[in-house]
Amino acid sequence: MSGDLNRQRILNFLDVFYAGDIDGALARCSDDIAFLANAPIDILPHMGQHRGKAEMKAMWTTVHARYSELRYELPTLVAEGDKVAAHIRVFFRKRDNNRVVQFDIAAFYTLHDGLITEIREVMDTFDLVQQVLERDVAAELAGDEGSSGSGI
Repeated sequence: MSGDLNRQRILNFLDVFYAGDIDGALARCSDDIAFLANAPIDILPHMGQHRGKAEMKAMWTTVHARYSELRYELPTLVAEGDKVAAHIRVFFRKRDNNRVVQFDIAAFYTLHDGLITEIREVMDTFDLVQQVLERDVAAELAGDEGSSGSGI
């Protein structure tokens, strides 16, 4: 029973977050919310490790400042007790040039007393960095500079 309720809580959280309601998303989190997404924070400053609502608000504000439109698809959502796992396909439209960055996230949520206490995200950050920078980083690393894209 709690799995079904927590599944719905995460669905509600995702709807609110992707609609741009940061305060509404924070209302669904505990005061000491912990977030972790392994990523190069020099390029993706909204990733990395964050704790508490103030850090989450700053991170989510960065996301919404960089991207004019956020939307998601949810191919898979599984809940068991206080744990919810989601396969999320996201689409972020960049503010500076309207290009869409698309990537998949495996997100793992822990809830306690109806609030999200932990979010862990796993994604292909190499692909994401290439999309954000709009360059073929693999070609650059291999020394094939002629294959790079338009730059930042």
